Amino acid sequence: MSGEMSAAFHMADVRDKRITRRRAVAVGELLAGPLAYPMIVERRLPKGDALVMAEIAGLQGAKMASALMPLCHPLPLELVRVHCAPVPARHAIRVWCECASEARTGVEMEALAGVNAALLTLYDLTKPVEPALEIGGVRLLFKEGGKRGVWIHPQGMDAQEAERFAPRAPLQLDGARSAVLTLSDRASDGRYEDRSGPVLVEGLQALGAQVLHAELLADGIEPLASRLRALAAEGVQLCLCTGGTGLGPRDLTPEALQSLGGRRVDGLAQMLRALSAQHTPMAWLSRAEVVQLDGMLVFALPGSPRAAAQCLEMLAPLLGHALAMVTGRGHA
Repeated sequence: MSGEMSAAFHMADVRDKRITRRRAVAVGELLAGPLAYPMIVERRLPKGDALVMAEIAGLQGAKMASALMPLCHPLPLELVRVHCAPVPARHAIRVWCECASEARTGVEMEALAGVNAALLTLYDLTKPVEPALEIGGVRLLFKEGGKRGVWIHPQGMDAQEAERFAPRAPLQLDGARSAVLTLSDRASDGRYEDRSGPVLVEGLQALGAQVLHAELLADGIEPLASRLRALAAEGVQLCLCTGGTGLGPRDLTPEALQSLGGRRVDGLAQMLRALSAQHTPMAWLSRAEVVQLDGMLVFALPGSPRAAAQCLEMLAPLLGHALAMVTGRGHA
């Protein structure tokens, strides 16, 4: 046997992705026509109650998504909810399938499989009285969780769908006054290009923050501690520091934060280590630190661009609420 081994297809490698809460809702319709529609709604079809059977089939379809689609990851679904509703104006039955899980990949395909199974079951039970049926409008309504947060289909949702499913986007930072400080001897003296700082600036701006400062500082307790005091006095609400959280002799960012005498927020620091460990076990060597200094939250994040971006992704769902608590606009 010779030559390079390769596969024509492969499942996506999600081992380095973080486990997050995932949810997806898919929707579709059976256009039944004026003859079959009242028989479905009044539950008078010869084969039985199509609406009940469709909801059962949708549950089964969602659970079998990975068996139906070879490259779909098997997922431990924690919620499958199927709902059918008559639409008299179009003589249609509208079907929704909602799926949820805590996993490394999303549940869009499970929701779509559930909708299709429900619609096909409606079709099967209705065709004896009306062969001219049509299935249409099958699409992902929205998904949430993972790196991208909430995604809503460009066609949007009607008011009832928005109220029923309530997609939960994280609080935006709404112009929060922010700063990004990169701690690196090599970057500060020009021997190394800072890539972590720009990643954090871009990420904060995407969350709606106003980044007032993006600066390079040498490693060590000073001048970081003095700069943080100045930023707090200026009214900066959020400061992300990247670098100086390892075990090297010049990695002193946590000590700089501790020297300020602020309130430690140990829960967020532990969260960063625990969730980062889903990407790499080396995360347990990080000395990430979070401190509240007057009205400013200060985060000591790892120095690599990838790790910094991952940490900001983890923090994104919490930052808006955390800042609201600091300013007295939120509650625990």
